[in-house]
Amino acid sequence: MEVSFAKEIEKLRLGDGDMFHGEGILAVTKALLQSGVSYIGGYQGAPVSHLIDVMVQAAPQMSELGVHVEPCTNEASAAAMLGASIMYPVRGAVTWKSIVGTNVAADALSNLASPGVLGGTLIVIGEDYGEGSSVIQERSHAYAMKSTIWLMDPRPNLTSIVTCVERSFELSEASNTPVMMELRIRACHVQGEFIAKDNVKPAISMQQMLTDPAPHQYEQLAHPPVTFGHERKKSGERMQAARQFIADHKLNELFDGPEGEVGLIVQGGLYNALIRALTELGLADTTGRCDLPILALNVVYPLAPDEILAFANGKRAVLVLEEGQPEYIENEIGTILRRAGSTTTLAGKDLLPMAGEYSAPVMTAGIGTFLRQHLPRIGNQLGDEGYAEEVAALQDQAAALLNAPVPPRPPGFCTGCPERPFFAALKLTQQEIGPVHYSADIGCHAFATFAPFNFGNSILGYGMSLASNASVASFQEKPPLAVMGDGGFWHNGLLSGVTSRLLNGGDGVLVIMKNGYTSATGTQEVISSPDTDMKLRAAEQSATHGETTIEDALKGVGVKWLRTVHTYRLSKMRDTLREAFTTKFKGLKVIVAEGECQLERQRRVKPIRAKALQAGDRVVRTRFGIDDDTCTGDHSCIRLSGCPTLTVKTSTDPLKTDPVAHVTNGCVGCGLCGEVAHAATLCPSFWRADIVSNPRWWDRTRAALRRALTGIPA
Repeated sequence: MEVSFAKEIEKLRLGDGDMFHGEGILAVTKALLQSGVSYIGGYQGAPVSHLIDVMVQAAPQMSELGVHVEPCTNEASAAAMLGASIMYPVRGAVTWKSIVGTNVAADALSNLASPGVLGGTLIVIGEDYGEGSSVIQERSHAYAMKSTIWLMDPRPNLTSIVTCVERSFELSEASNTPVMMELRIRACHVQGEFIAKDNVKPAISMQQMLTDPAPHQYEQLAHPPVTFGHERKKSGERMQAARQFIADHKLNELFDGPEGEVGLIVQGGLYNALIRALTELGLADTTGRCDLPILALNVVYPLAPDEILAFANGKRAVLVLEEGQPEYIENEIGTILRRAGSTTTLAGKDLLPMAGEYSAPVMTAGIGTFLRQHLPRIGNQLGDEGYAEEVAALQDQAAALLNAPVPPRPPGFCTGCPERPFFAALKLTQQEIGPVHYSADIGCHAFATFAPFNFGNSILGYGMSLASNASVASFQEKPPLAVMGDGGFWHNGLLSGVTSRLLNGGDGVLVIMKNGYTSATGTQEVISSPDTDMKLRAAEQSATHGETTIEDALKGVGVKWLRTVHTYRLSKMRDTLREAFTTKFKGLKVIVAEGECQLERQRRVKPIRAKALQAGDRVVRTRFGIDDDTCTGDHSCIRLSGCPTLTVKTSTDPLKTDPVAHVTNGCVGCGLCGEVAHAATLCPSFWRADIVSNPRWWDRTRAALRRALTGIPA
């Protein structure tokens, strides 16, 4: 995994009255165990990747409680796990990244929400929205509304998050409806503490088996004609039960303030940013005490009309702070006020941005405008323009110290990443055959859309690259290229891309980056990963377990043109790409670009090397460098490689005005720079050195002989 949670996992054993210290996601994990879940599943994705990672690493603790944990192959399979709670009184939780993960799970979610659930179900979604987002800017709120799934948005502190997890199961069971809980990046990683409770062993689990299955009840199937009755229940008794539970248990939090003529209604997840904005305006302190009444919505769907009306009663105006668009919450509150005949003025997106993240500066400006309009005796004294001017002055000061605008820092491949040499080979290939249409995909390989490679005509979804150029193949002379990772291949690419192209007989070139893991989200395992602890445990439980390769799957569905090439064999990869684009074979051509994820390789190799060094064994480490005298300063090596350790420095030769290439100490010895120099016939300035630790007598003899012949002192 990207992070080892060996120490953190021990916190999952804390009992009643113990103080839990940690971050948001780990608090969610503990809250799930305190809630008596029978099963947990999920698919990785920021910012909730390590929720399922922790569960996998905590297999011993899960076994003690009888909790079944399943890392799923995609979000749809995770959502489908919740089907266990339709007919059985078992609590279950799944997790994935939203909004893209919720898109994948939409079919299963609709069919889950229609009949409703008997056992409590919770879907923890990483609301990857705002400045730190890695996906398109959409919200999960629309899915909750369309399928009638309740949506929690907890205030970002550990006590509130844990309470929301526990109450979500109760709300689900009280209304027979699945519940989503969205966690923004900052909520996932907020640090704090809460008072723990004992973990609860579920009544039905791997340790407490059922002897008989549930009896057949057609009413619980998502199948017409009973679905028409489901729809009436959603908007009728389930909705009413949910609103009653929300009000009775005070899931939303009211923070009173002396200036009761106006009020603020905010999504729970934005509460911390709101307090920061009010503090800057002098209307709150760092403990959260505020001059303005605040209604923090820990449940953003459904809203409880009586609660909204009670808050608005007697107020001149209310401001809704709702991040993103459309303004679902503001519209629902407006409907509640209108139907009740309320005269309270409702403000929201008219004063705040329609799109984008609601950071403290954004809220400061919007709240200032709101108060000047509706509470001028305070609003006219705020001086929030001065705050904006102060921020602008700090930005100008930073630019002056840099003597230039802050340079952009797009993400890039890790040092030694096995995917980089493929793109170097593709650049060399295109120099020969011309440009080709390139369909990119989600994953580490998407970094090739940045300099120095600048590849990519479209990104349509995880594992969707091949499917996205199906029509392009019909009107271009050269077959289009699609690239996806092994994670994307197993997630969606095999069915939506490969089998579809084979069914229709279309042309095209597919490259699958076989690095062994779903690397971009923390190197989680896939079915074709090397033997790991999780796969070995699975092998012990299954007599039919065997190694599954991507090549086997491709041959099994009928791929005829198939090549496997290690990515660091740069010349071989270039030749294979040339063959794929120029062959007379019409149909799908697949290249499996094999090369272990460098992060995983370093984690595997470093302990072995350290143990060998400690034992006094001979250890050889390879380094590459560039001869200053030979380098011409052409920098073609950098343009074809993009390695972070391959940079420039000022030449020691006064006659060379251009900087020369240079390899930093971060080099892991992958050899790509030298491979590029050789394959592109660039220059002879690259050198390789083998650094020998604990050398033997023949190493010392050979080194002495070399020094004698070259005249270079030790």
